[in-house]
Amino acid sequence: MGEMNSRERMLAAVNLERPDRVPTDIWATWEVWAKLKEHFGEGVDIQEALHIDGMAFVGPEYVGPPLPEVAEGEMVDYWGIRHRAIRYETGTYYELSLNPLAEAETIEDLERYPWPNADWFDYSKMRDAALAAREKQVVMSGYMAIFYLHNLLRGLERSLIDPHDDAEFTHHLVGRISDFFYEHHRRMFEAADGLVDVAQVTDDFGSQTGPLISVETFRKFYRPQMQRCTDLCHEFGIKVFHHDDGAIRPFLPDLVEMGIDILNPVQSACPGMEMEGLKRDFGGKLCFHGAIDNQKVIPFGTPEEVRQAVRHAIDALASDGTGYILAPCHNLQAVTPVENIAAMYDEAWRYGKL
Repeated sequence: MGEMNSRERMLAAVNLERPDRVPTDIWATWEVWAKLKEHFGEGVDIQEALHIDGMAFVGPEYVGPPLPEVAEGEMVDYWGIRHRAIRYETGTYYELSLNPLAEAETIEDLERYPWPNADWFDYSKMRDAALAAREKQVVMSGYMAIFYLHNLLRGLERSLIDPHDDAEFTHHLVGRISDFFYEHHRRMFEAADGLVDVAQVTDDFGSQTGPLISVETFRKFYRPQMQRCTDLCHEFGIKVFHHDDGAIRPFLPDLVEMGIDILNPVQSACPGMEMEGLKRDFGGKLCFHGAIDNQKVIPFGTPEEVRQAVRHAIDALASDGTGYILAPCHNLQAVTPVENIAAMYDEAWRYGKL
């Protein structure tokens, strides 16, 4: 087998074909990128130095109504959701400070909300951006997270209560979120037709110990709208990347049946998420993305423990020679030693040759 470039390697794994080696990806906080830049020096391509294949993201430009002015350290998006910068010992994070539909009680309240509109975006530059990016990398475009947007618009507690308190209200709210996602992403996919490889139909149904909602609630309120988005991706020949933190094993049969193609982040420390079991049960249908523990091993382990984790993940999730993209479980955090990051990608490059 000849040497592949990053795009070829990633596509082979996603399509459950055999790559020349296990491909790699990275998610990291800005503090980590700053540490890596300082470590490698100006002018060094960090991803090239670490043998990271990665994905390129392309999207439209927001040209809609001016966003409200916010105080220093705050940010607001076109949904009206606000975040405030909070500095912790481990880094700075933007925490939720305003859920714009927190006080809504009726469908009429929902209809008074200024819902985002696909007309607020300029899609005209996406095709050229995707053409340029796909020369070297897989192209990702789009982010559809219906349950997560429900959480952000209403607040987590209210969003968990909504389906049990008012089914009609919840169906209407979730439907409006889905309507925007569907039209927005249809225009994105049309603008870059044939050039987008991967899109996210994603969410966060899991906690550290189990699901946040029941499978029944998922099927009644969220699955139909997620299916709509998944079908849209497949209509354009786009693979579906599904991010879902935590212990989500009960949802996986449904998600696979719906047609997701890539599962991230594979938090194997959570109940039901053991790598060998996931590969056994779903390896013929899913490409796995992530799996290197980002809560204990990468930030607090030794470089050798990181290398052991990499070997274990490759042995488990690429046991048949395909179907695995090695990456951390979510963003590398500011407390992570550069030595451990280097060890992770070096071991993936050395041990991952298939």
